[in-house]
Amino acid sequence: MRHPPRSVMLVLGTAVAVVGTAIAPVVTASGAAPACTVEYSVTGQWDTGFQGAVTITNNSAAVSSWNLTFDYAQGQKVTQGWNAKWSQSGTTVTAANESWNGALGSGASVSAGFLASRSGSNAVPTSFRLNGTACNVDVDPTPTPTPTDPPPGTGEAPELHVSGNKLVDADGATRRLLGVNRSGGEYMCVQGYGIFDGPVDDASVQAIADWNANTVRIPLNEECWLGLSNIKPEYGGANYIAAVKDLVARVEAHGMTPMLELHWSYGQYTGNSAGCSDVHASCQKPMPNAQYTPAFWTSVASTFKDDGAVAFDLFNEPYPDRATSTTTQAWTCWRDGGNCPGISYEVAGMQDLVDAVRATGARNLILAGGLAYSNDLSQWLTYRPSDPTGNLVAAWHVYNFNTCSSESCWDSTLAPVAAQVPLVAGEIGENTCAHSFIDRVMAWFDARGLSYLGWTWNTWDCASGPALISGYDGTPTPFGIGLRDHLRALDG
Repeated sequence: MRHPPRSVMLVLGTAVAVVGTAIAPVVTASGAAPACTVEYSVTGQWDTGFQGAVTITNNSAAVSSWNLTFDYAQGQKVTQGWNAKWSQSGTTVTAANESWNGALGSGASVSAGFLASRSGSNAVPTSFRLNGTACNVDVDPTPTPTPTDPPPGTGEAPELHVSGNKLVDADGATRRLLGVNRSGGEYMCVQGYGIFDGPVDDASVQAIADWNANTVRIPLNEECWLGLSNIKPEYGGANYIAAVKDLVARVEAHGMTPMLELHWSYGQYTGNSAGCSDVHASCQKPMPNAQYTPAFWTSVASTFKDDGAVAFDLFNEPYPDRATSTTTQAWTCWRDGGNCPGISYEVAGMQDLVDAVRATGARNLILAGGLAYSNDLSQWLTYRPSDPTGNLVAAWHVYNFNTCSSESCWDSTLAPVAAQVPLVAGEIGENTCAHSFIDRVMAWFDARGLSYLGWTWNTWDCASGPALISGYDGTPTPFGIGLRDHLRALDG
């Protein structure tokens, strides 16, 4: 899925005068000294807006940069700000340091202000996180969960493998992959905001499991994983990998399958349907690149090769068909890579990536999506890469605005694929804030025992991008209600 834009708000040199009575609700710490404290105040308000401020105090080790997040519950929207880079995605507000005020020593404080719109009440945010750590609460003595020390959950995730056109566990029982996407790891780091968008703690993962989901697809960014020079060190390399490993452990501890997928990748593409002109991994590119993507998958596979519960989705939404002039060229590029017509960088084909994973000794499930943003599987069987382990799965994406969005297309192009290999709809969604379209998709897939995952478990405005939730406690949007209720109604 192509993402709704994250808007960085205008940075102002001075505060804007407002009319109204100053009020100052302040959130204070209690008990033992918290890792950080945040004082939030409304310094003035009027019928349609207000002016606010935050003062952040770092009570832990010194940091070279900071990133504060909090959520609004009543539709407030930040419109301008100063002394920080302000942005908002759905209900989540982010304030990131400027170049000149990033250093925050132990015991040091920094303040920033903003203007925001409102329509009605103006409740004060109830929780704040500084660089991912909860503020205004007692320090949690419990160690951060790791893959060797997972948090308590409902059980371990099963190791899956391909048997004919089904996915089965170690006991041979058939398992469908049903769940959600958890977007954020593909864009927050490359944009310099953090690693994940919103909480990925145990409570937020439990909320996913409470929908009766058994799979969580986790989009990744190859530049962040590899720690390339354009990524802030605190959000890339070892720090990024550790955060992904922690999330994988939490997902597995709740009995769910973690699916790691490469979403954004390096390589400059300015041709037809280009998402951006940037060479860096800041948007969806038509194909993976030979320079970094095989190394990315070698590293990911080496990290998780001893954990057969983790699935690997090679590349989010290929679209070499938009760059090349013939279907044959597009599918050949998809499988073999190299110098593809219309793409300026050297491409890593799906066979290259399968080979990179298998060279590590990893036998994990591998998913490969087709052309047209993974919506076209018409020649997937003809061009599918060779996998010596036989654990290759066809991936497909569908939204109400895609070309192949009707039962007649699914009957003619998906059914033949699903008859030979497992088929997973890695993303299903619609841009209507309703669920009538995905209801049809789920009905078609249920009738054939196939797998599907909703896009996405993020608190975006569903009118700008399909969002399943309005809160990370699992509160569904009108769109999300369709998936939640359907998953809860399924047996097992």
